[in-house]
Amino acid sequence: MQTLNDTYTELDGGDIVVGLDIGTSKVCCLVASIDDARKKVNVLGIGEAPNEGLRRGVVVNIDKTVRSIQQAVEQASSQSGIAIREVVVGIAGDHIDSFRNRSIITIPDTSREISSTDVDRLIEEAQKILLPSDRKIIHIIPQDYIIDGQDGVIDPIGMSGVRMEANIHIVTALATAVQNIYRCVERCGLKVADVVLEPLANSYAVLDNDEKEVGVALIDIGGGTTDIAVFQHNIIRHTSVIGIAGHEVTEDICSVLGILKESAEKVKREFGYAMQTGMMRDEVFMIPGVGGRKPIEVSKSLLCQIIQPRMEEIFEFAYSELKRSGYADRLSAGIVLTGGSSLLRGSEELAQIVFGMPVKIGIPTGDTYGGLAQEIENPKYATAIGLVLYGLEHRKRKFENSTDVKTPSVTEEKESTESENRKSSIFKKIKNFFEEL
Repeated sequence: MQTLNDTYTELDGGDIVVGLDIGTSKVCCLVASIDDARKKVNVLGIGEAPNEGLRRGVVVNIDKTVRSIQQAVEQASSQSGIAIREVVVGIAGDHIDSFRNRSIITIPDTSREISSTDVDRLIEEAQKILLPSDRKIIHIIPQDYIIDGQDGVIDPIGMSGVRMEANIHIVTALATAVQNIYRCVERCGLKVADVVLEPLANSYAVLDNDEKEVGVALIDIGGGTTDIAVFQHNIIRHTSVIGIAGHEVTEDICSVLGILKESAEKVKREFGYAMQTGMMRDEVFMIPGVGGRKPIEVSKSLLCQIIQPRMEEIFEFAYSELKRSGYADRLSAGIVLTGGSSLLRGSEELAQIVFGMPVKIGIPTGDTYGGLAQEIENPKYATAIGLVLYGLEHRKRKFENSTDVKTPSVTEEKESTESENRKSSIFKKIKNFFEEL
């Protein structure tokens, strides 16, 4: 399992983290820091470049992917004025698999309280599960704990017990797919600080704690994959990735109208509707012909007849996955749609019909971000900002765990270096930031 290394560098008193969303249709790089004055994440720079090196979330062309990463990183670096060295990278693709398991440890000293060290041991024990040689663990997420037979424990730290168990949500990926992501990033002269499942990252950007408490499903419809994450009681309960998304909509338009992919993508964004009843009025527009042929005359209603069946299929696949998870009837907060393909007009209304529950479009809000806040208020940036927030949150947890292990002796205090003291101040700043949000 990957661990988050020192992603942060000191710059004018700020702590910097970079999220890199390597998507099927685009690469997005986002640079952010903590804004202490306003208690916000300060977005410093955004870079975006089209990408043709991925298919369904998996790298199929290293060179094209590397060029797209370089373009996006250069844009973000130029805009922010920061030399980018390390990034938190998102991963998706229909090779992603998740399942539940149980991990068990004993507490040797019953006179002391359960600490974060014991929780770490429990997670380490969960990593010993036997997997096929071509699979790699990317996340181990405890869902709830059982202390001496008492179940339903959410936070075991501070409790007493002899035996601690946990229901664990394990997310795995194809090992070669992870290696190819590392290879692409490293060929750009960057270091991968962490690899994060994209629906998990998205949840940091577009879901609030109330939604995750009562039950919500996040559905990210990207270019190559549709990613799903289910939350209840503030715990992630299920994750899955479906290998059908916005590119299939574009391909349908190409096939039916006989036009190039670039034209189909432009037509989809400018005139596309996911549901015909959402159109105020039908209009006719022109599409350039192929190879010098005459322009094609197309109506919005005809285009909708091409788009709607595919969007219905995507939602139906997602609904089947929710039913498979066992949480389809426990989502009191309904569905949150995000991702670039959720911007299709009428997507929200169509999803409400298919899922039979409340649906809203998840957009990173400027209330919690400073700097380039208006620029990121778009579902297509949800993954990138989520990667940044994930990195900050896990940095905070790492600091809390490090201060919970033991009280240092006089000798250990003398051995601490100035760099360690500086890191401690950075950790405290991140901790205070999240406590005051």
